[in-house]
Amino acid sequence: MNKIQEERFDEERALYGSQGLEIQHCQFDGPADGESALKECKEIKVSDSFFNLRYPFWHDEDLIIQGCELTPNCRAALWYSKKVKIFDTKLHGIKALRECKEVEMEGCHVISPEFGWSVDDLSMKDTEVESEYFMLRSNRLHFDQVTLKGKYSFQYITDSVFENCDFNTKDAFWHAKNVTVKNSTIRGEYLAWYCEDVTFENCTMIGTQPLCYCKGLKLINCEMLEADLAFEKSEVEATLTQPMISIKNPRSGSIRLPGLGELIMDDDGAEGKVIVE
Repeated sequence: MNKIQEERFDEERALYGSQGLEIQHCQFDGPADGESALKECKEIKVSDSFFNLRYPFWHDEDLIIQGCELTPNCRAALWYSKKVKIFDTKLHGIKALRECKEVEMEGCHVISPEFGWSVDDLSMKDTEVESEYFMLRSNRLHFDQVTLKGKYSFQYITDSVFENCDFNTKDAFWHAKNVTVKNSTIRGEYLAWYCEDVTFENCTMIGTQPLCYCKGLKLINCEMLEADLAFEKSEVEATLTQPMISIKNPRSGSIRLPGLGELIMDDDGAEGKVIVE
C-alpha cells in the first residue's frame, strides 16, 4: 500500500477514487473547506488522523479507520460503504453510518444523532453511544457491551442480537422483528411496542407501559421495575423474577411472577393468564 503521512487536506475530493492507501497522522481540515475527501475509494487504512470536513467516506469498500477523531463538523461521515472496520475512534458528527454493509466497530465513542440508518450486518463491541433515532431500519445487528443514551432506538430492526448492553432510551425496539436481548438493562418508556418474535433473557427493564401490542414475545428470567400497564394486547410468554406494579389486558399466553400490584382485565379479547407464584 502507498503511504501518506503527516499531511493536511482541505480541498474538494482530495483523495477521490484512491486505491491501496495507508493514511497516517493526517488532518482533513482547512480553509478550502472541501467535501468528500475519500469518496469512491477501495482498500484504504486510515489511522491516528483528524477529520473536520463533511462526507469523507462515501461509497468506499475495504475501509479501516483506527484511532481517529471525526468532529461534529464531520457530518454524514460514512454512507453507502461496505466492508468497514472502525476501531478506537470518535464519531461525533451527525448522521454517521448510513446505508452501509458489513461493518465492524469496537472501542469507539459515538455522539451522532440519526446514527446507523438502514445498515446491514453491523457488529458493535465495547462502544459508548449517544444518539437519537439510533439504528433505524437496520438488519442483522450484533451488539456486545454497548452503552447507549438516546431516544427512539432500534425501531424497525430485524434479525439482531444484543448481549451485555446497557440502554437508556425511550420507545426502543418498536416494530422490531426476530430480535434477542440477553443479560442487558433497558431503561425508558414504552419499550418495544408492536414488536414481533422478540425475546428478552436475563434482562432488567425499567419504565412505564412496556411491551404492548406485541406478537410472539418471550421473557425468560427477567425483572420489570417501575412497570405499569404492561403487556396490553400482547401475545406473551413470560417468567419474571420481581413483582410488578400492574398488568393490563394481555391478549394471550401466560405471565408468571412473584407479585403483582394490580391486574386490569376489562377487555373481552384479553385471554392471557397471569400466575402469581
